[in-house]
Amino acid sequence: MDFLAFLAADPEAMRLPLEVLLVFGTAKFLAEVFERLRQPGIVGEILAGVVLGSSVLNWIRPDELLRSLAEMGVMFLLFRVGLEVKPSELLRLGGTAAVVAAAGVFLPFVMGWAIVSAWGFGQIEAIFVGATMVATSVGITAQVLAAKGLLSERSSKIILAAAVIDDVLGLLVLAVVSSTARGKINVVELSITAVVAIAFVIVMAAWGSKAATHVVPRVHASMRAGEAEFSLAVVFLFALSVLAVYTGVAAIVGAFLAGMALAETVGERVKDLAHGATELLVPFFLAGIGLNVDLSVFASPSLIVLALVILAAAVLSKLLGCGLGALPLGRADAFRVGVGMVPRGEVGMVAAQLGLVMGAISKDIYTAVVFMAVATTLAAPPLLTLAYRSVKKNQEQEVFRLG
Repeated sequence: MDFLAFLAADPEAMRLPLEVLLVFGTAKFLAEVFERLRQPGIVGEILAGVVLGSSVLNWIRPDELLRSLAEMGVMFLLFRVGLEVKPSELLRLGGTAAVVAAAGVFLPFVMGWAIVSAWGFGQIEAIFVGATMVATSVGITAQVLAAKGLLSERSSKIILAAAVIDDVLGLLVLAVVSSTARGKINVVELSITAVVAIAFVIVMAAWGSKAATHVVPRVHASMRAGEAEFSLAVVFLFALSVLAVYTGVAAIVGAFLAGMALAETVGERVKDLAHGATELLVPFFLAGIGLNVDLSVFASPSLIVLALVILAAAVLSKLLGCGLGALPLGRADAFRVGVGMVPRGEVGMVAAQLGLVMGAISKDIYTAVVFMAVATTLAAPPLLTLAYRSVKKNQEQEVFRLG
């Protein structure tokens, strides 16, 4: 049954409330089920998209409305995470985070390229698959860490800082690969993009908080509208998101940097309201990942094997690359950092979509990469729960002792 056929009477009037009802309601219901089973709730929210999508019920298809809500969701998520992170603490870990990010870009790229080359596909396809395995979907990891109250942990801060650097490096890798697929590389353009993107991140991380401390209280004092401080914070969120895209990095990086800049300036009320907006919008981001899954394409045994091999490489390359980069922190934190960098989520799917549109990769390779992106996203929450189990246990014992 095509559930959207139900909209025949007045499709435009009913589309928004019905899609929101189905996606949000199903996501929260399955999140509750998974939490009762002592599993991460976000796994249930991702599976809600699988259930509603073409693989099971075929009631909902990805459309512009859901994509917009998903993008808003992940922006508010990273903004809320940024509000919990002090810039000084993140900058102090910048050297380790840079090593983690660089290793987490190099090893996945090489492994992806090697596997697809060995499978007999062309070099352009192999290079493109390597590029899709590079970037981390920090939204998934951030949601798990925030939900468990683990953002203050040293390894969590390394993950967040490395993910921001990873995004910049991943963008540059994808730009080079796309240029290669088109048959020409504009070195000057790529260099300018790299310099501007890196400068934007460094400037905002180093001086954004100081600027906000001087400007935000003065502007807020002159405002009379209700919830003026929150309104000002949201304007700042979208302004930095726009600026981030303009400089060549993802909007979510700008959202994270906006939150971090305001972390020591805004009050608890702003953080509470940001949390509420996140709870409303993030289910669309998570369910949207599941909606892109099409299990019917796995009719070919050879494609299943290829997809599983790419998945294994995607997990191991981040665990080894990022874990080794964080090894000076100790094996426990190195494992946590490696696990935190595993999910590819929508980042991997966007890169795969670009390759498909350009004709650089085949439908089979596209399917295998989308499977990898979704599977690493589903694997990350339980792996993070395992990795942080001792930390969470210590937190609970401390609360019990103080209580």
